[in-house]
Amino acid sequence: MIKARVVVTLKNGVLDPQGKAIEGALGSLGFSGVGGVRQGKVFDLVIEHDDKAKAEADLKDMCEKLLANTVIENYTIALS
Repeated sequence: MIKARVVVTLKNGVLDPQGKAIEGALGSLGFSGVGGVRQGKVFDLVIEHDDKAKAEADLKDMCEKLLANTVIENYTIALS
């Protein structure tokens, strides 16, 4: 069994209105000096076999087909 974490974030240059809203909310809560907030998604998955190469290939395929919009998002995969 392999545990994996996929982190999906917007590519540089893509507007992030949710990140801007979070940045503004943090400022209104008194957290000064916070800037450049970007939001993303995290997926934790369990792969039911022990072949790390196949797991990574499957995860890349999952990201390309469903988990990330690769036109505007990047993703990273970490296996453990």
